[in-house]
Amino acid sequence: MKKHWYDYLWIVSLTYLCLGFFNILFAWLGLACFLIPLIIAITGGTKGYCNRYCGRGQLFSLLGGRFGLSRRRDVPAWMKSRWFRYGFLIFFLVMFCQMLFTTALVFSGAQDLRQVVTLLWTFRLPWQWAYHGGAAPWVAQFAFGFYSVMLTSTVLGLVTMALCKPRSWCVYCPMGTMTQLICRAKNGRRPLEESEV
Repeated sequence: MKKHWYDYLWIVSLTYLCLGFFNILFAWLGLACFLIPLIIAITGGTKGYCNRYCGRGQLFSLLGGRFGLSRRRDVPAWMKSRWFRYGFLIFFLVMFCQMLFTTALVFSGAQDLRQVVTLLWTFRLPWQWAYHGGAAPWVAQFAFGFYSVMLTSTVLGLVTMALCKPRSWCVYCPMGTMTQLICRAKNGRRPLEESEV
């Protein structure tokens, strides 16, 4: 099968995680992973990003498929259920808004910069080595928070990849759920049902 340039976007995802490990300000680049899927869904009414351009999904396919790090079991029915996917999307959005609120507090001077990455929204990992100064405190705070989101979702994806099929994360990925809802609304169709996942 002929390879296309977008078949190598897994390199971008891996590079992003590495760059954020050494300089947290690179975390801002991850906004592309939020904006591009939404733009494609809104303008084209398709999940083209998820199906073709998602480097994270490709990375999970590579690790779980070619490298055999997946048990290749079916995703549990509860993980595909509407309540879980929508619930996880709501939870994810609440955590994202909390990150924005913390950034706003730093911007207003009401709170000092926290140089930590929060893994799984619970475990605070000191990340001081990755910030070398030179940016406004709120810019750095957003980077720490955003990298926390990206790292957490990657860890969740790796866990579900190992336990189930390689791209099991895609079943409940918040961006995938959000773009699916946008596509359904744009195309005048009902919300995605559990059996259609």
